[in-house]
Amino acid sequence: MNPLMSIKGTIAVGFILALIVAFGMGTLESFKGIATVWLHIVAGITWIGLLYYFNFVQVPGVGKALAEKDNGGPGPAAINKYIAPSALLWFRMAAAVTWLAGMALLAQPKFTALGGVVGAFTFQEGLQVIGLGAWLGTIMLFNVWVLIWPNQKKILGLDGLEHSADVIAGAKKIALLASRTNTVLSLPMLLCMVGSAHGL
Repeated sequence: MNPLMSIKGTIAVGFILALIVAFGMGTLESFKGIATVWLHIVAGITWIGLLYYFNFVQVPGVGKALAEKDNGGPGPAAINKYIAPSALLWFRMAAAVTWLAGMALLAQPKFTALGGVVGAFTFQEGLQVIGLGAWLGTIMLFNVWVLIWPNQKKILGLDGLEHSADVIAGAKKIALLASRTNTVLSLPMLLCMVGSAHGL
C-alpha cells in the first residue's frame, strides 16, 4: 500500500524523513535541542497557512458561491459541510500546539537566563522582540478559541443549536473581523519570530 494515498501516511512519511535527516546530520542530543523549535515551526506553518486559506480562498469562495446560488451555482454547502469543519479542527489545534511549543521554547535555558516566559511577556532586556511575537501570538490564539471558533460553530451549525438569521449574521461578522485581525497580526508576529533569531 502506498502511504501517499492517505493523509496520515503522507504525514508519517514526512516525519520519518525529517527524523532520518535529523539523526543523519546530528545526534539524539542535537535533535532534542531543536525538536521543540521544529514542532513550533511546523504547527505555526499549519496555523498561519490555514488562516491565509480561510481569508484569501475560502471566504471569497463561499461569497461567490452564495452570489451564484440562485443562478444555478453550487452554493456554499459543500465547503461549509465538508471542508470547513475539518479545516477549523486543524486550524485551532495548530494554533494551540504553536502557542504551547512557543511557551516551551521560552522555558528553555537560552531564554530562562533572560527571564523566560515572564521576561518575554514583560519585555525584559534581550527578549523584547520575541516578547512582542509572543504577545501577538497570544492575542491570535485568544481570537481563534474565544472569537472565531465559537462563532464558526454557530455559523456552520456545529453547536447543535438553532440560531436566528440575526445571530448568524452577527457571528459571521465577529468571526470575520477576528480572522482578519489575526491576518493583520500574523505579519508582524512572523517578523518577530524570525527576526528574534536573526538579528532584529
